[in-house]
Amino acid sequence: MQKELEKNKIILVIGGTGFFGKSILDSFQKGLLQKFKISEVILMARNTSKFINDFPELIGNNVHLIKGDISVSENIPYADIVIHAASSTNKSDYIKNSANQKTNIEKATENYCALATRFHKSAKIVYCSSGAVYGQQPFNLEKIAENQLFQDVESLPIEKRDYATGKRNAENGIIELGKEGLSVSIARCFAFFGKYLPKDQHFAYGNFIGQAERGEDIIVTAKNPVYRSYMSADDLVDSLIMIALNSNQSCPIYNVGSDEAILIHDLAKKIAEDYGVKYKISKDLDWNLIDRYVPDCEKLKKLKTKSNI
Repeated sequence: MQKELEKNKIILVIGGTGFFGKSILDSFQKGLLQKFKISEVILMARNTSKFINDFPELIGNNVHLIKGDISVSENIPYADIVIHAASSTNKSDYIKNSANQKTNIEKATENYCALATRFHKSAKIVYCSSGAVYGQQPFNLEKIAENQLFQDVESLPIEKRDYATGKRNAENGIIELGKEGLSVSIARCFAFFGKYLPKDQHFAYGNFIGQAERGEDIIVTAKNPVYRSYMSADDLVDSLIMIALNSNQSCPIYNVGSDEAILIHDLAKKIAEDYGVKYKISKDLDWNLIDRYVPDCEKLKKLKTKSNI
């Protein structure tokens, strides 16, 4: 690990205009990546011009945007660290054409793996997967660990099934890349909060903040207990880079998120009180139908302790 911190590094973010990419750039602009000796950030995405216009505060010295679709690209820039985060997490995309999104996830990973064997043999690579790969978390399991057996995807809401399947298949591709001698790892990402979290999609935290900022009532329609946990964007970025630096041929897998669960009804109440708006929640919850999405993060905590950064 110490050798990995001795020289300046270039980081490449694939699918870099989403929440992860924005958060990485935000951390870079705030100087939070200096401890990793990251001196340059390259973002690869399909629509870079809109990104530049919409988020000029994230563009600066040593930030480079490359227009490209990783599912069909024939070459890719050199990098010391690669964060592959190319997939839509917008629920509406999966409602409209779930099978197409699954194909996009798989093609983006398959083509990257082919490119990596040519351009990234010496890179440290982390693939951003999802906690969705586990399937529906058993209601009586408070935290789900990396060694948990996958549940049938049919256990998930219909709009998440192809997403989870695509991510599972993509993980297999990354594992095979490790067997070919490349340094790889997988980050199974859960839920996050931060400045660039969308406020008009399916992210409860972001939607609550959006409603509060507009002065609207925060409304929770769920009539069953829903537990989530949230890691900050800065901690997410730190975690991804630390995982990348510890990548190896055996492809270690880490849950990335917070293990401090909160009932979203309580989250809505807290945000409403912080912003001085009203909230509406169901008071009579059906405790026989608990919905949990909370990771066991002991493996990541041990990595951070070991790395001592």
